[in-house]
Amino acid sequence: MKAPSSKILIVLAFFSIYIIWGSTYLFNKIAVTELPALYLAAIRFCFAGLLIIVLAKLFKMNLKISKKQFINSIIAGFLFLVYGNGVFVWALNYLDSGFAALLASTQPLFVLILMRIIDRKPIKKKSIIGVTLGLLGMYLLVSQNDITTKTGTVLGIFMVFTCVFSWSYGSVFVSKADLPKNFFVATGYQMLTASVILGIGSLLFKEQWISPLDWSIKVKGAMLFLIVFGGIVAFTAFNYLLKQVSTDKVASSSYVNPVIAMLLGYTILDESLSTQSIIASAILLLGVYFITSRKEKRPVKPKI
Repeated sequence: MKAPSSKILIVLAFFSIYIIWGSTYLFNKIAVTELPALYLAAIRFCFAGLLIIVLAKLFKMNLKISKKQFINSIIAGFLFLVYGNGVFVWALNYLDSGFAALLASTQPLFVLILMRIIDRKPIKKKSIIGVTLGLLGMYLLVSQNDITTKTGTVLGIFMVFTCVFSWSYGSVFVSKADLPKNFFVATGYQMLTASVILGIGSLLFKEQWISPLDWSIKVKGAMLFLIVFGGIVAFTAFNYLLKQVSTDKVASSSYVNPVIAMLLGYTILDESLSTQSIIASAILLLGVYFITSRKEKRPVKPKI
């Protein structure tokens, strides 16, 4: 049984990946209207990673990392931040932020399938019900007639699904990988290695690098939120949860994020919000309940 402090941390961590990450779709959409996608992600994770390392140094955290841990950090950074996030932000050029988040709600299904294939882990009945409800909710959302009328939408949808697969595999990988024990430090290394890869990718694709001094006020505000909250706070919480609870429970954030993204998109960006969308969101949340409510039997560790 976990100590109360651990339970509080887990609740706060879930709040971060549910609410804060749900908000990042809006801020990424705002930023990508002015900045190239890979450049945007490179700058975001570079600043966030450097800030994490500086804070870790100030608080005298152990920054040592083995060769294996460094390689695993590069792999995790690529799966999560380079492809899973960088390409996803690029796809926002063709998709509404709320709709893109809705497509990402398929992540728990990817995770459960990968866990079944890689770990041969049986899929529990409640998880199957939860995923089914989630997919039903997503179908109701994407089946609306006015969703796929914009140019490039099909390409955007396809790329988002590849990003979801990358993020899902990364979740399974990190849950077992040898990484720095301090989740804050582990996050910093993943962000720094990812920012280098994203920066190289941006140069290879000949993106225009725009000085932060030339960014608009709204883009500066969006980047500040993405760096501090979407990056440092939420991604650290994500890495923490992957070591504390089951991977499919962590993946349930993909069902809550669309609801937050859709409401913010409707309120701030004037994106559409129909009655069908509201009903579908309720079904998605019900799916989260079934995935996260099942009890797990953890093996008892022998005393040494």
